[in-house]
Amino acid sequence: MDNRHSEQALESRILTETGTRTGKSFVTLAALVVGVLAAAAGQSAVAPAATAGTHPGSPVVAPALPAHGAGDAGGAVAGAMDDMAEAIAGELELRSASIDDSVAPFYLARAYRPAWAGAAPAAALLTAVEASREHGLDPADFALERLRQAVDADPASLSPAQRAEREVTLSDSLARLLRQLRYGKLDPRLLYREWNFAPLPGPALRAGELEAVLAAPGLGAAIADHAPALPVYRVLQQAYAQYRAQAALGDWPPVPAGPTLHPGERDRRVAALRARLQAGGERGLETADPAYFDPLLAEAVRRFQRAHGLEADALAGRQTMAALEVGPARRADQIRANLERLRWVAQDLQGDHLRLDIAAQTAELVLDGARAWSSRVVVGRPSRKTPLLRDRVQHLVLNPKWVVPPTILKQDVIPAMVRDPGYLAAHRMRVVDAKGQAVDPAGIDWAAVPRHGFPYRIVQESGADGALGRIKFALTNPYTIFMHDTNAPELFGRSVRAFSSGCLRLEKPLELALLLLDDPQRWSAETLAAELDRGATRTIAVGREIPVLLLYFTAGLDKTGGVQLREDIYDHDGEIIAALTQRRSVELSDSVRPTPDRTGRDPAG
Repeated sequence: MDNRHSEQALESRILTETGTRTGKSFVTLAALVVGVLAAAAGQSAVAPAATAGTHPGSPVVAPALPAHGAGDAGGAVAGAMDDMAEAIAGELELRSASIDDSVAPFYLARAYRPAWAGAAPAAALLTAVEASREHGLDPADFALERLRQAVDADPASLSPAQRAEREVTLSDSLARLLRQLRYGKLDPRLLYREWNFAPLPGPALRAGELEAVLAAPGLGAAIADHAPALPVYRVLQQAYAQYRAQAALGDWPPVPAGPTLHPGERDRRVAALRARLQAGGERGLETADPAYFDPLLAEAVRRFQRAHGLEADALAGRQTMAALEVGPARRADQIRANLERLRWVAQDLQGDHLRLDIAAQTAELVLDGARAWSSRVVVGRPSRKTPLLRDRVQHLVLNPKWVVPPTILKQDVIPAMVRDPGYLAAHRMRVVDAKGQAVDPAGIDWAAVPRHGFPYRIVQESGADGALGRIKFALTNPYTIFMHDTNAPELFGRSVRAFSSGCLRLEKPLELALLLLDDPQRWSAETLAAELDRGATRTIAVGREIPVLLLYFTAGLDKTGGVQLREDIYDHDGEIIAALTQRRSVELSDSVRPTPDRTGRDPAG
């Protein structure tokens, strides 16, 4: 093997043996790389670091080495670069515990060559960091003051050590900004134990993103491209700016408490309601009689209700008044929490998917970028929350039976049997033993049933009046959470539909079934209905495997593309806002792997 190939092999080995650190110090690694460069006898200009491919997630690759045979001037430049490489490696080691974990492999791939040339890129980075507030992020997370000092410094007047400090500061700030813009600041796995979406990519892949952004023609635009490219994200950003501006001016004018206000009434509280809606941006409500609840005000109330996920009945009752009382600062925080949620799952939302939004209590199937199906959904009540997770439909079950799960058995069925011994018969339920043999419920002392260890199962026979309705969509998660039809369709008419024990009841399940079966030659609305009418329990494989996303957004878009703010039925927003502002323990980390809860979660009826 010739000398050049030997040098390349050595450097490649160094790069391959470490993602961030290999047990050797950064200075030792730098010395190895610099030794290769010195043996290669430097050329008149430093060879550029190899980029990490055109895709931001491409792995870091070894940099090209300088050619042999350069003159004395080239040797002097190489010597100066050797000094800078050693200084950068030393700075990385000094700050190894505090910098982003992608910075070290980024510089290792460059053989510790400087990455920041001229003043323009550093100034563009500072502008982007200051603008991170528009995303609900905190510029202080990106070492804002230290970054300003680095931007103001003249590299030509700095020593190698000072230049290295400036280099690492700029790269660390950029790496942190890119990470938070693309993946979010917080680690949702530390907030929600069932969360199983893809974790933060490792340091080497994010080092490739860093290299690609710095190699782009315009740094500011390349940074901006790291934010989610979703219409909902851009609309929420605009709303976030509007609520922040309103919060700076002060709170909304209050509406005094009292009974429900109806269109056609005249009341001094109507004037306060009118003033509150005008402060929120409603136009054309001026009138000579502000205390009269006129048709224009009624329509404005309906718009407000639709924009807040409420029934648009124009009645200013308890729920509407509660939404009116939420001030602009709290609304800004609400949107900030949802911008963070969107960063967690932006990649999942860009392909085909079935999204069930628990806060909105709706479902939507997206195929080829367009909505193919939507439905209202009944979700888990606050005491039996539906978990947030990524899944897929395993199969469909027509005319499903329902095995009552332990929590519902303990909290609902057994107390009902104590009160009414005819409860099981009235609900077409039977008791079976481990072998499936029927057990007479009259022979069980229901009042003495232990809290744990009930030796039997309770099964409800299939049927349209059963808890699961006529069809079940089996998922793969270990918490026995699935989607199904319902025997209580009247609940879909309510604005708040958190009534289940965790599972998801669909208003239009048969339409979804046909789309997932994806076999029009075999399955149509008529053939599916005929199979259901047969009454036999049957399992059918789906023809189209679509990711199922169980998410939670208290701010999103309505059907017209406008902002819709929703009730935080599980009180999740406060967790995120507190973590964004206080809890560094939940920041993203590629190394955190919480053990999933395998105890199981009861399916809803």
